[in-house]
Amino acid sequence: MKEDFYDILGISKGATQAEIKKAYRKKAVQFHPDKNPGDAEAEANFKKAAEAYEVLGDEQKRAKYDQYGHQAFEGGGFGGGGMNMDDIFSQFGDIFGGAFGGGGFGGFGGGGQRRVKGSNLRVRVKLTLEEIANGVEKKIKIKRKKQAPGVTYKKCSTCNGAGQVTRIQNTILGRMQTSAPCNTCGGAGQSIDKRPDGADAQGLIAEEETVSVKIPAGVVDGMQLKVQGKGNEAPGNGIAGDLLVAIQELDHDHLQREGDNLHYDLYISISEAVLGASKEIDTVTGKVRIKIEEGVQSGKILRLRGKGIPSINGYGKGDLLVHVNVWTPKTLTKEQKQFFEKMAEDENFSPNPEKEDKSFFEKVKDMFS
Repeated sequence: MKEDFYDILGISKGATQAEIKKAYRKKAVQFHPDKNPGDAEAEANFKKAAEAYEVLGDEQKRAKYDQYGHQAFEGGGFGGGGMNMDDIFSQFGDIFGGAFGGGGFGGFGGGGQRRVKGSNLRVRVKLTLEEIANGVEKKIKIKRKKQAPGVTYKKCSTCNGAGQVTRIQNTILGRMQTSAPCNTCGGAGQSIDKRPDGADAQGLIAEEETVSVKIPAGVVDGMQLKVQGKGNEAPGNGIAGDLLVAIQELDHDHLQREGDNLHYDLYISISEAVLGASKEIDTVTGKVRIKIEEGVQSGKILRLRGKGIPSINGYGKGDLLVHVNVWTPKTLTKEQKQFFEKMAEDENFSPNPEKEDKSFFEKVKDMFS
């Protein structure tokens, strides 16, 4: 089972953003590769801390994590997991305030060169309730930037391929040496040598690609999933960005979703309410037939257990709640009207609720229990 993000950073769920940032910095400094060369366990802890901070350090991601746990970001190859050192250095390098000088943080690797990360792409995927309930694999066409065939790069003439420039300044404290990313190449240590026709200034060209996206069952409207490395590529020795997939839930003709539960309004005639009936209704796994007992009351809620939406956290399935509504005719024939006038004084037609005929508020309470 995946370790809790709060436990990784050693903080409580009520921690402020400032406390989260402080806890992450402490862990990252403790397990930083420069302090633990060749230590695989320290590197793993360093990556876990960065993954935890990627989620908890963002208010929106944190809210989704608090509600849905790891499943809000994982499933079928998605999520904040799988971060490599380049991801960490490029995303969170500024949090360390130069604690480790020019090496390592800020996205700089060996020799001080910076591996630029390509930009992310975002798409919206519309899903039916049936697709959400069962999980689905979608083929999505995207246009992403890739390195153009034939493009070549050369050492940056400003930094001579180092990715950084060193400056010496005279201060009241004496001569001080500082290093900063090269402004010419952005820290990459290289610039374009040959650029083929059709490529942009970075040597990239836009191409259409079909990406297969496996969407797990139980996703929620507005949830964002991540397909790593399927965003725009970066020039030179850079790493590709990610494809962010936003979920949009389509309305269903007969079912309404409430969390993992579904609601269905079933209308029956007075005759069916009196005599009982067998009715066919929609579910997310197909149609099912249910039995309506004779004498059923309008407002009765029938619970079909396990016929709702699977929990995104893997805690089983919700239920389908069938709301029985007795339809009262608005127009009657002369004979029908005479029948009901005759029955108006019959004791069988007089309201006589029993204890098991719960009030509206009790039914609502039971519905959410």
